[in-house]
Amino acid sequence: MKIYLATSNQNKKREMSEILSGYTIVTPGDEGIDFNPEETGSTFYENSLIKARALWHKVHAPVLADDSGICVDALGGRPGIYSARYAGPLYPNGTPDGKKTPQAKQNEYLVEELNAAIGKGVDIEKGKALGLFRHGLRSAHYTCAMVLLIDRDRFVVAEETMEGSIVSSIEEARGNGGFGYDPLFLLPDGKRTSAQLTDEEKNAISHRGKATRIIIQAINSGILNFNGTLEKK
Repeated sequence: MKIYLATSNQNKKREMSEILSGYTIVTPGDEGIDFNPEETGSTFYENSLIKARALWHKVHAPVLADDSGICVDALGGRPGIYSARYAGPLYPNGTPDGKKTPQAKQNEYLVEELNAAIGKGVDIEKGKALGLFRHGLRSAHYTCAMVLLIDRDRFVVAEETMEGSIVSSIEEARGNGGFGYDPLFLLPDGKRTSAQLTDEEKNAISHRGKATRIIIQAINSGILNFNGTLEKK
């Protein structure tokens, strides 16, 4: 069964193809489909559904969409839904011209902004009362909201997190795996970053991996059958 993945990010396609190995995962670009919806939502879930519906109206077939990002507690959850557009403290929601800041620079900005926030003082007790700072002052988490849209108004949503913290300096960033902010993101034990995990290790504990498994459970339950069946390839 073919499932369209509402992204142009080939790293996401690779991860999803590994997790959903029983299905054929296709991006719009694979079939020459013009796809660049405006993500106007204020939450990961809203943006995920926007992308899913935009692609469904083009293909009228099952669509899987996710919106994900990194949320740093001491920064009030930034960059959050703006993780891909983040351009430092001056432009946390993206530059005025809309140009993408290189990932290496985004990583530098994030560590610098976090260090500055900690230097000014963080109310960790207030944060803990809100369920934050589970891993100290540098606590952070990845969030993934995933939507599988079967038909116009039939879909299932899963939202999951991957908990951890941010390295204390850009020199401590390490690892060649993953993508995005992974070299900065320490696992709860503080020994490895997400970028130092194998694909199998990351998929087992990541926000995207956990959300996808919930989607798989929904598929296997039979409640999302499309025209009677959602068969594997």
